[in-house]
Amino acid sequence: MANDPDVTLARISPNDAGEVLTIQRAAFASEALIYGTADMPPLTQTLEELQAELMDANGWVARVGSRLVGAIRVRETDELLLIGRIAIAPDMQGSGIGRSLLAAAERDTRAPEAELFTGSLSEANVRLYESCGYRITESVDQGDGTMQLFMRKRLGTPAG
Repeated sequence: MANDPDVTLARISPNDAGEVLTIQRAAFASEALIYGTADMPPLTQTLEELQAELMDANGWVARVGSRLVGAIRVRETDELLLIGRIAIAPDMQGSGIGRSLLAAAERDTRAPEAELFTGSLSEANVRLYESCGYRITESVDQGDGTMQLFMRKRLGTPAG
């Protein structure tokens, strides 16, 4: 569906905060069920915190018509594109929007490598990231029987 002309990508802005928070909470509700807790930053983040974050964060949003259906936030250093909070509306998950948002973020960086993380029980996320070329580089024990998986991907040589 991401190839559907109705899906458009645009840079994220603080004006998107309310819609992004709604999508983020809806998307991470399934993660809360998997992990047995809603005490996770994507679900506890306030609108004010998200607005402040978007003042200096980069990223992308995906829309179908006027409806925001996905978002990705990134921070960049000289060495690394740090990817975070990929959130897709539950009814649009599996349609290629997450893959399109990742590709947009990867194309827009000069960093030679990208990193993201997910939980070890988030099997669909791990499959998506691996299919996009990410590999697990570090596993951090969370003390609750789960691991936080850090995944990296070498990016193409930037133009210019």
